[in-house]
Amino acid sequence: MFFIYIILSLSHSTRYIGSTDNIEKRLKEHNRGRVRYTKGRRPWQLIYSERFVTLSLARKREIYLKSGQGRKFIDNILSEAAGSSNGRIADSESAHLGSNPSPAASDGISI
Repeated sequence: MFFIYIILSLSHSTRYIGSTDNIEKRLKEHNRGRVRYTKGRRPWQLIYSERFVTLSLARKREIYLKSGQGRKFIDNILSEAAGSSNGRIADSESAHLGSNPSPAASDGISI
């Protein structure tokens, strides 16, 4: 199984989107400073993920989520889950929010 994931910096309120075959291991790498981009924005918390059968499908979804339309999709999901309209999540609410597959992820398996 492969995953796309979105993590939230608890210190800077920024998001990072990535793909992996092991979310728990990858989150630990982000929080230990082993990922160059995320090193200076620790700690990170997982806020969203989707599961896919192939790495190719996961990467396609990751690219979509990093696009303008994908960012709007993420903002809508996070604002609905947090009960706000600005897409930000309070620290106390930033638990794993589940997934809501779009047509672009129809070949994936949501978790």
